Amino acid sequence: MGVDKVKDIKPIQVEAPGAANVLKRVLVGPQQGWAGWVMRHFTLGAAGYTPRHSHPWPHITYVLSGKGTLFLDDRENVVEAGCTAYIPGGAEHQFRNTAADDLCFICIVPEEGDV
Repeated sequence: MGVDKVKDIKPIQVEAPGAANVLKRVLVGPQQGWAGWVMRHFTLGAAGYTPRHSHPWPHITYVLSGKGTLFLDDRENVVEAGCTAYIPGGAEHQFRNTAADDLCFICIVPEEGDV
């Protein structure tokens, strides 16, 4: 429990197959006292993208900065600062940075989703 600055939380390079130029920071989760949930901060650098994938748990996302696309519901959706998205469990999805600046977003998942 406490107050942290995102810049002071060590980033983890996402090494998943189908991912490129993605950093993850765990902001709040069970280690901070939020049992059952995890709030993460993702940074997709220039030309960065997450894998196109699906899983049983939902996501709640909020775009902080940058511009990109979210593949969801079989289509590319433009996302930028201020956009929110609910990604249901089982839905195929992928974030992709389409600009020169970083695409940064918050992603909240159930604890089992922080893999």
